[in-house]
Amino acid sequence: MKILIIPGLTLPSVPDIEIERIRIAGGNADVVVSTPEDAIDHVGDTDVVLGLVSKRMFLASNRLKWVHAIASGVDMFLYDEFISSDVILTSEKGLVGEHLADHGFGLLLMLTRQLATALRLGPDSWKHRPEMRSKEIELTGATLGIFGFGGTGKAMARRAVGFGMGVIALDREEMEATDGADEVLGLDGFESMLRQSDVVSICCPLTSETRGKFDSSAFLAMKDTAVLVNVTRGEVMVEEDLVKALKEGTIAGAALDVAPREPLPADSDLWLLENVVMSPHTAGASQFRASRNLDRFIRNLEHVRTGRALEGVIDKDLGY
Repeated sequence: MKILIIPGLTLPSVPDIEIERIRIAGGNADVVVSTPEDAIDHVGDTDVVLGLVSKRMFLASNRLKWVHAIASGVDMFLYDEFISSDVILTSEKGLVGEHLADHGFGLLLMLTRQLATALRLGPDSWKHRPEMRSKEIELTGATLGIFGFGGTGKAMARRAVGFGMGVIALDREEMEATDGADEVLGLDGFESMLRQSDVVSICCPLTSETRGKFDSSAFLAMKDTAVLVNVTRGEVMVEEDLVKALKEGTIAGAALDVAPREPLPADSDLWLLENVVMSPHTAGASQFRASRNLDRFIRNLEHVRTGRALEGVIDKDLGY
């Protein structure tokens, strides 16, 4: 077995001790580490890839059987040739929810507790205390609506319970209400969830179904006091409609780690709005992320050798 490792943003390097673990788990496999630029020179006789496989690389492969993504979202793999192939795709899905949820609540509190305003005004914030205090919101008793009840959605729900919030989740799959959710609605409950929620958290992958889902009609269905949180995929939102909703008071604010365009251009109105807090797609960082994903990959190598089911398998037709 030949294994090709292509480091990237979430897995910047693989220590020698981990490479040895991979070699052993692969049954004395031949392990090659390559830059993204040179990976195409190695992929021809590769069986397994840990990393991103571009369309050009995929077409150059001859015996590829399995790819393990070093990202939770896999929309970059969903080109026709890969989807229609027999190559198995696995990822770290279900492993990133904890730090994404930490970040989501951090951004939310920046808005609801006027922390972003305090940081923006600096020493002058003392002159604005009455105004700031009048805008501060307590989360106790509020309802969190979660769009996508996978690992990130469940992690958001658990944190919401700690803040004394009610939770309404929505998912395309029928499932039990767990992790503190009061109920899990199907896709036909989208508008109902929006109308009931004080905070709406986007926790879904980017698919053909979710792209542009949060448009003008979605924002009109939300309360004018509601806050939108998004730490997963920016393209789920329609930027023009979001800006309009924020400017006109259709919704109260947005706490975003992702944007419909990335990097978000400096001339985007989202940078100028005081009811928006943003970070530059950094919610996915954690001191544990790389090791968790490597551990899953190594377990899956062992599962391949022993005929057991793989963890984190992606349905390529659905995109998650």
